[in-house]
Amino acid sequence: MVPGPALPTLLSQTLVAFTVELDNEFERRIAAAGAGRGFLVSFVMWSNFMRFVEEDGLSVRDLSARAGIAKGSVHPSLAGMERWGYVVVGRAAGDSRPKPPRADLIVRPTARGRTAREVWRPLPQLVEDRWRERFGADAVDRVRDAVAAVLGQLEVSLPRYLPVLGFGLLPAHFDAGAGAADAAVGDLDLPALLSKLLLAFALDFERESELPMAMSADVVRVLDEQGQRVRDLPRRSGVSKEATSIGLGFLDRRGYVVVEPHPTEARTKVARLTAKGRRAQEGDRQLLGAVEARWCERFGPDAVEAVRESLRAMTGTSGELSTSPLAAGLAPYPDGWRASVRAPDVLPHYPMVLHRGGWPDGS
Repeated sequence: MVPGPALPTLLSQTLVAFTVELDNEFERRIAAAGAGRGFLVSFVMWSNFMRFVEEDGLSVRDLSARAGIAKGSVHPSLAGMERWGYVVVGRAAGDSRPKPPRADLIVRPTARGRTAREVWRPLPQLVEDRWRERFGADAVDRVRDAVAAVLGQLEVSLPRYLPVLGFGLLPAHFDAGAGAADAAVGDLDLPALLSKLLLAFALDFERESELPMAMSADVVRVLDEQGQRVRDLPRRSGVSKEATSIGLGFLDRRGYVVVEPHPTEARTKVARLTAKGRRAQEGDRQLLGAVEARWCERFGPDAVEAVRESLRAMTGTSGELSTSPLAAGLAPYPDGWRASVRAPDVLPHYPMVLHRGGWPDGS
């Protein structure tokens, strides 16, 4: 293993911090735009969905192709965005609601969706400009240049943001040849650069791991064979209670984890790794180092080290959010929903992007 945080951890924490700051700004601005306090969704719904839904609409098939995400993996976002009032899916008169929607049906923005599109459009650049003021333009440019130098060597097209995870936190499917009309690497916004490189690493990892990277990095990582209180896991992992529950359920059913009553504390549950879970945990730790070593061979050690060092300038070296430079941008607005929940001690080691709105911590 390379000393210090794993490369995907650095990518993830930087990406999540950027996303949370952008989401907080979106919440404030869409309310100010008169769209009310309807169901809020995260930046992933812009990156992989709403930015393609123009006024005249487009088919489900074309939406999937432009996003670079397989139709089956687009459907959870589509269903949510229709249910939450951002889009409508056109159907012939008298048709019953298809499940999943037919590929030829047309997706159009509602009034709220049109407002959301206009609010979202400038936000990636706005937050990047804030980061340039906060960290220094040179620091942000070093991240952009280092990530772009590696990303430019990849031969696969990837969506702009990690897609919503499927059942059991399994990775969504994407179409490697789709999304080819995306911007050149050097023209991508900062979160797209970070997300594409992180997804590329995860794909290499998941070809050999027993577990999806989200499961390994955010749930298995914080467990041991002695047992951890389930209620403590969200704070320690940086992902929500709901995301933790989904992960533990998957792991319990497959024999990696046992969830049982606490031996001395009433109404408290603990989760502990089984022998199978411990082997998977240790194997994934070694695999992280092995994949990064292969990347050094593939892209050049200097190129990979440049990514690592540029990101460490953003994340800090302690691993604690309280001392990370990223923490400065994470304070929510006083009337924002994140102001009402307890802040985690860490940022996720891999974004937990769920169907619950696409929040990168599974909220």
